[in-house]
Amino acid sequence: MRSGVEYAAERGGVGGMRSGVVCAAVCPGYDHQSDLVWAEVRLDHLQHNLRVIRDRLPSDVKFMAVVKAGGYGHGLVAVAVAAVAAGADALAVSTYAEGVALRQAEITQPILILSPIQPEYADAAAELDLELTVFQASWLAEASRLRTSQKPLRVHIKLDTGMGRYGLRERSEFEEMMPYLRAEDIEVVGVYTHFATANQADETYVREQFRTFQHMRMWVEEAGFGDVVAHCANSAAAIRYPELALDMVRVGAALYGILPVDREVVEDLEDVKLMPTLSIRTKIRHVKKVAAGRSVSYDRSYRPAADEWIATLPIGYADGWFRGYSGCQVLIGGQRFPIVGNICMNQTMIRIPSEMPIGTQVTLLGVDGEASVTLDELAEHIGSIPQQVLVMLSERLPRVYRWS
Repeated sequence: MRSGVEYAAERGGVGGMRSGVVCAAVCPGYDHQSDLVWAEVRLDHLQHNLRVIRDRLPSDVKFMAVVKAGGYGHGLVAVAVAAVAAGADALAVSTYAEGVALRQAEITQPILILSPIQPEYADAAAELDLELTVFQASWLAEASRLRTSQKPLRVHIKLDTGMGRYGLRERSEFEEMMPYLRAEDIEVVGVYTHFATANQADETYVREQFRTFQHMRMWVEEAGFGDVVAHCANSAAAIRYPELALDMVRVGAALYGILPVDREVVEDLEDVKLMPTLSIRTKIRHVKKVAAGRSVSYDRSYRPAADEWIATLPIGYADGWFRGYSGCQVLIGGQRFPIVGNICMNQTMIRIPSEMPIGTQVTLLGVDGEASVTLDELAEHIGSIPQQVLVMLSERLPRVYRWS
């Protein structure tokens, strides 16, 4: 069975994206049976989502696909390859290691590392053509002291316009960076910020951040840096405010079928038809009848009032099937059945109406017949957002990649 990296290297171009191809990527050394539990990734749906968003944008706007956190739990390399094949101009990751993995998979598109890396990796990043986020003179000074490579380091200047995370806020901070940014071994290629409330119905703060960004980015232009790509629109902004796209958008959540806007905004975006990109399926591993009053799972967390059939599924929180999903429902043959008792590290128990065959397929996330369990449903149950549901999935959970 090939790994995701091997799979991507084999099908690294648009012409290689054949429909109907299936490949399971399993963590090395993991002995879980991929025919018992798996995450099914629809790369064709991801490509559809990319095109839907791109069609809303001006034709000259570049598209940066955000594939951080292992492609939002889908598989870093496979998602990156699919995004590039669908027309992504650039990729964004969170860590240096993710950038290295994409270069090792022979992906040649520009790759931006969104989080700051250690200064001692600046040379390696330059050699791999990885683009770095910078916003501190102290970081640039230390990187300059350590560098020996003559290859220019490509950087994007991060501006904090109201998110309160990474980024510079004062012109004095930018002026302090200037001597290092003008060095021969530095190439300023981008300037960007991140919106905090593009998902909300109230547009006030988004517009305020955009005005602030337009003002602050002039510092870069006035300093004489040319051909600098300006980007500020995340998924929600790219969908809702195409007029704020500037030179490039950075799209993450929406690639994976998540419409990242508050409920009161959804009706205004009915024409945005995103498709879900990941399902979780398993098979019944064991069935038993539990007598009334007997207990199921840790802490005796479930005790049936009458005799009941209980099925055990070979998936648990070690797979990223969060313990907080206790009380949710799963699908068998298009019908809903409840999870009962506490979810364990490697097992989940469900109540079924009668004895069912071992090997019966169960859908924990996704569509089965006319029924579905959605990311929104699971996220709401644990008081979180769909993105967290995806990135909690363990690497040991096999991913099966499909195009149709």
